[in-house]
Amino acid sequence: MKYLHTVQFYETDAMQIVHHSNYIRWFEEARISYLSELGYNYKKMSDEGISIPVLAVDSQFKKPLRFGDTAQIHVAVEMFTAFRMELSYEIYNEETGELTTTGSSSHCYILSETGRPTSLKRTHPHILDALEKALKKDS
Repeated sequence: MKYLHTVQFYETDAMQIVHHSNYIRWFEEARISYLSELGYNYKKMSDEGISIPVLAVDSQFKKPLRFGDTAQIHVAVEMFTAFRMELSYEIYNEETGELTTTGSSSHCYILSETGRPTSLKRTHPHILDALEKALKKDS
């Protein structure tokens, strides 16, 4: 999946490049958009009592992006189970095609009401089935 984000002035720092904290936000934007494209977005999961917290996030910066650049963010599911999901991200400068950043995030599923980890297979099998079907079509 490809997600586009235009770099805003407020996302840059004193060196006139994107501040590193913004890449994590962009990962989240792309991840939420990706799940929406798969047909099961964060809002729908939240309404059904499931939250997907971030367990870990990692990024490697290769080349800077600047105000006005368009970041082309590629998202892929690397691992998906009833308990966890791991995604990878590649960010390219859309104009030059250069790879600027890579990263990953890992997530689990929790019951919103209790904050406790859950297995989608046990508590929300319809969500697991929908995501598995969508991921098969996407690959």
